[in-house]
Amino acid sequence: MQWLDQVPFSVALLAALTLGLAPFFPEPHIWEKLKMLAGGTLSRPIDIFDLALHALPWAILLAKLARMALARS
Repeated sequence: MQWLDQVPFSVALLAALTLGLAPFFPEPHIWEKLKMLAGGTLSRPIDIFDLALHALPWAILLAKLARMALARS
């Protein structure tokens, strides 16, 4: 997990807020895909890939935050 320590927090946050949410209108894309997942309509491979693509910056940000919290303990 050394690579995660090398990623600046600001870059992880910026990636999550831009790449993770884009396109922003009419609603954030990841929100649309999460609603599809909850509704059981996320079945096409392109939609699953799209969810993974938009969720990756958020996963990196959450992992970085968890690693930072554990380092302080």
